[in-house]
Amino acid sequence: MFRSFFIYLSKASWAQRLVTGWKFAWRAASRFVAGNTIPDAINVVSELNAKGINATLDHLGESTSTREEAVKAADEIIELLEEIHKRNVRANVSVKLSQIGLALDERLCAQNLERILTCAKKNSNFVRVDMEDTPFTDQTLQIFREMRAKGFDNTGVVVQSYLYRTEKDTRELIKTGTRFRLVKGAYKEPGDLAFPKKADVNANFDLLTQIMIEGSSAFGSPNLSADGRIPPIPAIGSHDPKRLAFAKACMEKIGLTKQAIEFQMLYGIRRDLQEACVREGYPVRIYVPYGTQWYPYFMRRLAERPANAWFFISNYFRK
Repeated sequence: MFRSFFIYLSKASWAQRLVTGWKFAWRAASRFVAGNTIPDAINVVSELNAKGINATLDHLGESTSTREEAVKAADEIIELLEEIHKRNVRANVSVKLSQIGLALDERLCAQNLERILTCAKKNSNFVRVDMEDTPFTDQTLQIFREMRAKGFDNTGVVVQSYLYRTEKDTRELIKTGTRFRLVKGAYKEPGDLAFPKKADVNANFDLLTQIMIEGSSAFGSPNLSADGRIPPIPAIGSHDPKRLAFAKACMEKIGLTKQAIEFQMLYGIRRDLQEACVREGYPVRIYVPYGTQWYPYFMRRLAERPANAWFFISNYFRK
């Protein structure tokens, strides 16, 4: 109920107009969003790097409504890649395909993604294709595979453990050495597509973790690159200590080095857990979003944990 309400708000234009008009809202959102501009985001990454933490940068924005907006969004990501190279920070980028035209024209989206990947390859960097809600799942995987077939091995994808289909997708993708980010999933999905119970989502998460870790051994279980930009094959996106413990145990059982896995977490959430993993010697990468289109992302963060919502409410009374 609580989660569904905030996910509904994330897509409600009336709520976006209301919340973004509150002066205190950005103060609360800034816990999870690294500012409005590329320089803001790069400064945050520099601070994380100083703590031994890598980053993946995401220019916020979803479902552009015109071709011009889609091209402009791709241009921004290209500029971001150039700035990462210029500032020499330990970061790569994440891209939502709806932002670069997927809902408008698949060919436009593919062209924009190819431009981004070409820039990333020139700068020896990596692009993670984010997964959105299920209306986009097949299209996202299709375009991802198309880019891999064109020789862009500097790209990976995200899979979501709350979907029934994800085990099959993961088993197929691991055969090609795909670099994954595994997450539970942050959208509201119908019961015929997603596990309704948290216990089942967690069980599937652990199964997918094992598939990715074991599957990476067929490709030599590549380590995180020395510059912190090219990730290993399995990236475990979770703030759940039990999920991280399962992944660590699986790694130890197979005998892989700590550098052959990556733990990914969200900016502003469970900093204690991030720092603990770094102390243990595991690579940690923080998903760092930035940009003016922060509202839908912020609402999804509130949907994930009641503590996040109480943080927002407490800021309301401080306004």
